[in-house]
Amino acid sequence: MRFTTPLLLMSLLLGTLLGGREITDMLGRNVVVPAAPQKVYAPSPYGSYALYAMDPALLAGWIFTIDERAYPYLDPRMRTLPVLGRVFGPGQSANLEILLAQQPDLLLMWSHRDAFTQKEAERLRILNTPAVYAKDEALTDYAAIFRFLGHALGLPERGEALARYSENVFARAEQTLADIPQSQRPRVYYAEGLDGLSTECDDAIHVQLLKLAGDVNVHRCHTSNHKGLEKLSMETLLQYDPDVILVQEQTFFERIGTHPSWQHLRAVQKGQVYLIPRLPFNWFDRPPSFMRLLGLQWVMATLYPGQYGEDVRETTRAFYRLFLNVSLTHDQLTTILNGALHENRL
Repeated sequence: MRFTTPLLLMSLLLGTLLGGREITDMLGRNVVVPAAPQKVYAPSPYGSYALYAMDPALLAGWIFTIDERAYPYLDPRMRTLPVLGRVFGPGQSANLEILLAQQPDLLLMWSHRDAFTQKEAERLRILNTPAVYAKDEALTDYAAIFRFLGHALGLPERGEALARYSENVFARAEQTLADIPQSQRPRVYYAEGLDGLSTECDDAIHVQLLKLAGDVNVHRCHTSNHKGLEKLSMETLLQYDPDVILVQEQTFFERIGTHPSWQHLRAVQKGQVYLIPRLPFNWFDRPPSFMRLLGLQWVMATLYPGQYGEDVRETTRAFYRLFLNVSLTHDQLTTILNGALHENRL
């Protein structure tokens, strides 16, 4: 049963009288939000990216400095957007003075299994700004998240469009995998770090795409911490002998084919090594975002080209148009997918 204190009831009533509206966020909290929010601060990568997908004009500021290479694929306003920082986690700490100067009228908090939501809320109390929570326990929650954001931000049609796209991506993956026995699914190694010998356990948040793409991660273990980056020996990797290798770092990708030890792996011998796209944001991980919806389609098309039957180039063009409002040129598409497709590996 949900109880409403007199003070909370008075606050909700006052907010409504001042032109706000009461909504229920994804944690079941009743919150009065602006009828049409103008400036929103999201203190986590998850929230910032999702907010950008909904409407970049709403961002009060970015949480970290954007890589120059990403700007051609982003709204031009991102070049002058202030860097506000984040409240918790690695990266630039939030500058409360700059944040106060931006005067956001809504906070988008992110409830995640590893997020410090209560501490975030306490630190941001100085803003005296209403806060709503999105709840994210898995990538498959994004359909519900986009619908909620559509409601909270006064953009229901936009939220519904992104939600339906998300649902179609998950349904397509499930339908494809239904006809492929586990024994016929390629075994995948996720190579992180400059030496390629850091990776993730199969239950880590950082490899949700491999779970959704058929539970194909070769490294079966329980993740030791949220950061991940489990170290692996070359001997163990040779025992795994994966069918496919997905590489995070371009520097390592460029030399994997000539490295003596790696040449013993069947994935390298057969040319089944792919560089994860990362413009404007990483398709796979670090930090995880809505771009993983495109990443899942790329992984499925890479692992099951015959069964999935997706044209990665056209899928990429369509995704960038819908989520980023960008019409990719041929050269931009080539840059984004460099190393990600079988025919254009380095």
